[in-house]
Amino acid sequence: MLRTALQSVAPEQWDVDILLERPKQASHGDFASSLALQLARSLKTDPRQVAERLMQVLPASPFVEKAEIAGAGFINFTLTPGARTAVVPTIILEGANFGRAPAIGCRLQVEFVSANPTGPLHVGHGRGAAYGASLSSLLAFAGYDVSREYYVNDAGRQMDILAVSTWLRYLAIYGEDTPFPPNAYQGDYVFEMAEQIKAAQAGKHVHPAAAVMAGVPETDDLDERLDAFIVVGKKLLGEGWRTIHQHVLNEQLTDCRADLEEFGVHFDVWFSERSLYDSGQVAKVIETLAANDHIYEQDGALWFRSTAFGDEKDRVVRRDNGIYTYFASDIAYHLNKFSRGFDKLVDVWGADHHGYIARVKGALTATGADASRLDVALVQFVSLFRNGEKASMSTRSGEYVTLRQLRSEVGNDACRFFYMLRKCDQALDFDLDLAKSQSNDNPVYYVQYAHARICSVLAQWTGDVAQLATADLSPLTHEREIALCRRLAEFPELIQNAARDYAPHSLAFYLKDLAADFHGWYNAERVLVDNEFICHARLALALATRQVLQNGLSLLGVSQPESM
Repeated sequence: MLRTALQSVAPEQWDVDILLERPKQASHGDFASSLALQLARSLKTDPRQVAERLMQVLPASPFVEKAEIAGAGFINFTLTPGARTAVVPTIILEGANFGRAPAIGCRLQVEFVSANPTGPLHVGHGRGAAYGASLSSLLAFAGYDVSREYYVNDAGRQMDILAVSTWLRYLAIYGEDTPFPPNAYQGDYVFEMAEQIKAAQAGKHVHPAAAVMAGVPETDDLDERLDAFIVVGKKLLGEGWRTIHQHVLNEQLTDCRADLEEFGVHFDVWFSERSLYDSGQVAKVIETLAANDHIYEQDGALWFRSTAFGDEKDRVVRRDNGIYTYFASDIAYHLNKFSRGFDKLVDVWGADHHGYIARVKGALTATGADASRLDVALVQFVSLFRNGEKASMSTRSGEYVTLRQLRSEVGNDACRFFYMLRKCDQALDFDLDLAKSQSNDNPVYYVQYAHARICSVLAQWTGDVAQLATADLSPLTHEREIALCRRLAEFPELIQNAARDYAPHSLAFYLKDLAADFHGWYNAERVLVDNEFICHARLALALATRQVLQNGLSLLGVSQPESM
């Protein structure tokens, strides 16, 4: 209607973007347009006068009850009752596909969690897992061809630290005690892996404590001392070092996979960092950067000119001992992703990696890759509160709350939903007491209860739900019924907006609002009334609401109970 009017009022601007928004106040109609304000400057006319000219040539529509000018020149549209309720049969007929967009021909990869396999996943990792999984499902629903990937850091210093931590605990079992480095891994799982190695290998990897300590210097530099333990371990164990290293990697990776699967988080690809070294891709990318004059040598190390791309300082890509840094393998990894034909990459990183974005994108640009195809979503930290007290978490010390413990305490559904109650780049306070409560204050309970209520009503009715798709909806005239229809109609655009902004939290907010609309209507109006005409109309609205709740909760990885 507006486009037609525009061609008459300002034909030279017929292709201008026309934006519609949904007014927050129902009295302002179903849609509002600021087109008159957009045109006012170029037409050198007061916005209200432009609005009046548009109104004069605005064509009629069987879906619009009225159009009126408001405020400085907004045009508000109020739909007819039939147009408002038309979404109900659409939802019933489309079912699980309501809100799903057709394929748009864009291959997109989401890489998330990617925690070092050096210990059990903690509640911070859980937020990244819930966000990445929900985002992936949302993007797929919005029409993208999505691949979910976990980058396994199976090379480098952190895995060496876990291996040497386990070996030192293993030596202690045989009475060969050494001063355990305070910056090594100290959780109970390290003791368990040491016992596993003893059971499988007996005393094959035992060496005298004196031989171990002979190669460890007395120094206050904890990192230097820990690195010395690693060097000694590799020297004394020979092939045995690889055996221990592979055992601890397999144990932690298996535990991580199982934990995530139980959490409803699935990956299409588990990509090995080690494979980048074995295939020579890391060395090759450094050669490419050097050929493009982005690498220089200083103090025996190779440096990337990161400052040329907005970083605060240049970065080492190969240390003076010949070992490549994590940064070097990350560059190679992202180039590997591009080589697999993805149109867009989405990395989900912890908020502490904010400064890492510029250097990775700079390095990609330096290799000739299009860094604009990489988006990074930062996930802020989680503060866990139990009985009003904040729980501390530290991977090294073992004093952390694992994701498995959290899931065991509050359940998967509360975990998945509560993680989505804040925008990913905002810190999250996870209230365990609230997550476990069965009250309307608990958002996941509140949303699931709406679904269960509808299931109960439909079970009491015992009729054929298929016939509700053709129910006469003219009885749906009450304000709460119209508000519920309006909310249901928002779902498809909510999906598109949330996918565009990488914002699955907005879906959680939407479901809370939808549940509130339903509960308000349900408490105000009886559904199963004697008048079959009214009853079928209300049942159809309830059925459509249930379907949208199912679609939304499924995308967030939350179950839809039929009774509570």
